[in-house]
Amino acid sequence: MKGRFPLTKMRTEIRKIDAESLALAKEIILQGGVVGMPTETVYGLGGNAFDDSAVQRIFAVKGRPADNPLIAHVHTDYDLSKLIDYDPPYAKKLREAFLPGPLTLVYPSTGKVSKYVSCGLNTLAIRVPSHEGAQAFLREVGLPIVAPSANLSKHVSPTSAKHVLDDFDGLIPLILDGGECVGGIESTVCDVTGKEPVILRPGLVTQAMIADVVGSCGVYSPKFAAGEKVKSPGVLYKHYSPRCATALFASDEIAAASEYAKKALAEGKRVGWLSSESAKSGLPSGAVLFNLGMTEDEMAASLYAHLRSAEEVCDLLVAIEPQKQDGKMAGVLNRLRKACASVDIPH
Repeated sequence: MKGRFPLTKMRTEIRKIDAESLALAKEIILQGGVVGMPTETVYGLGGNAFDDSAVQRIFAVKGRPADNPLIAHVHTDYDLSKLIDYDPPYAKKLREAFLPGPLTLVYPSTGKVSKYVSCGLNTLAIRVPSHEGAQAFLREVGLPIVAPSANLSKHVSPTSAKHVLDDFDGLIPLILDGGECVGGIESTVCDVTGKEPVILRPGLVTQAMIADVVGSCGVYSPKFAAGEKVKSPGVLYKHYSPRCATALFASDEIAAASEYAKKALAEGKRVGWLSSESAKSGLPSGAVLFNLGMTEDEMAASLYAHLRSAEEVCDLLVAIEPQKQDGKMAGVLNRLRKACASVDIPH
């Protein structure tokens, strides 16, 4: 799809969300354009879900693989029956419990949106963001807006308007500035096409939280060898990666990580150390500390901002996995492992 939309340079504006910027955003969307938009999790790259050209433009601008489906965002009062073919009773319970919020539900689709949204599948992922600016934008346009994270493919996801500009300056006309994202990692994606919900991508709404509401919840394990198509973004590819070398160590490998960092420092490399508050003890002299914090919410909210900061000042980022790895930390760990996915560390 890249070849169909030559990426000509244009002027990119960042504008606070008000009546004037929302009217401009609507005009761009209705003309088939793409707008940077905030949510409570990360910023998205939004386009009209019904418009083939707009959806293809999103894939082209991001450099996104053509088999990686998109999520449709709607306002709180949008009539889902326009988009979904079946609404299981347990899905209604999940919406009542968690929406608007950082939960995406994958339903059987009516097929009304562009065929490119779900990459040939008969399902559709839908999210109702809680961010006030996102809701204002969605109500203004009155359409489902497909919006993958507003970063170049495989780069670190954006949690500020500036992050979006860093990746797309000159490539999109408008970024709606809704401030810093409070969630920090992408929404939980949950398949509701079967007898029980199944998490496809972990996030801030956890397996236990879902099971508490509907009684049970499975977790999807991708079968890479089978060549299956996935229903959710963020499953099969290396994602979230900073533009510097990375090395990821387990929570009980702080000493080994410290030695690895010291060796790199001795070679003249600029080294960063990314860890929770409890693991910063291994920080060697001369390395830059990127402290994720202490709580689950702090670590989720700060991860991407630290990865973006690290790529600006480091040749190598040494990262330590959080000690707690369930609940919300399953989502943080998922992103951290994908960000450092290609490194083979001799230790």
